[in-house]
Amino acid sequence: MKRTIKYTFYILFATVLLVSCASSGSLQSYFVDNQEASNFISQDLPLSMVKLDKTNFTEEQNEAYNSVNKLNFLGYKAKGSNDETLKAEIKKVKAILSDSKYNDLMEFNDKGRKVIVKYIGTDDEADEVIVFGSAKALGFGIIRILGDDMNPEKMSTLFVALQNANVDEGQLQDIMNFFK
Repeated sequence: MKRTIKYTFYILFATVLLVSCASSGSLQSYFVDNQEASNFISQDLPLSMVKLDKTNFTEEQNEAYNSVNKLNFLGYKAKGSNDETLKAEIKKVKAILSDSKYNDLMEFNDKGRKVIVKYIGTDDEADEVIVFGSAKALGFGIIRILGDDMNPEKMSTLFVALQNANVDEGQLQDIMNFFK
């Protein structure tokens, strides 16, 4: 009888542990869960598809740019009728990004859009850099930046340069059209 109670306790404990871990979610599972959902768009972009004028990049910015291999993008389109859903989705993403494994890199406002940049890794090397931007009229977008030997400090200088860079919007036309 004691053995049965003991095993029941272990099974119950393991079940609670698994359910609590699964419910916290990760950004990767959020991407997978929503990549085919309505009002979402998902694209994987190799960095070779995104052509930038790097002539004014510093050495640090060039190193940061060259350390990136791939971008995963997930966007949610705001519509007048889905304000509550938009708020709920933003709340989900912010809850995921509030996990202690995500380190703050920078936060700024750009043309009425709020942008949060975080990373997973150490102060010397990021395994993943996350850019989360939102605007009430458009919706939100999340970019997971994946690469090798990404340095968070150098990545922040790259983001500053990208704010002023000329990006050929034709390269990202599918994404731009989605938010129109």
